[in-house]
Amino acid sequence: MFKQSLNAIYLTLALGGAFYTHSLLAAETASEAPASQVTTQEQKISINEASAEQLAAAMNGIGLKKAQSIVSYREQYGPFTAIEQLKEVPGIGNALIERNASRLKL
Repeated sequence: MFKQSLNAIYLTLALGGAFYTHSLLAAETASEAPASQVTTQEQKISINEASAEQLAAAMNGIGLKKAQSIVSYREQYGPFTAIEQLKEVPGIGNALIERNASRLKL
């Protein structure tokens, strides 16, 4: 009798936990951003095509002024041939390039 009661309690706890976990997952999924927004955020930004505003929004540690410097450099010297070439832009150093390398493309 005791063993049956114990099994019933375990089963109740297991089922209750399963329903609780399912509820949490459903609530978490509903609160996440739509897939289209996630994809947009994960996409890399082109340093050869983006506007200063787009660069400032996408890059960590880059404000509008530095982003405008990137665009001005690009307009003066032509398109970048490597991401590391950003070091030639005044105010852009190795740390900024390393911090943003995963967000950038040519």
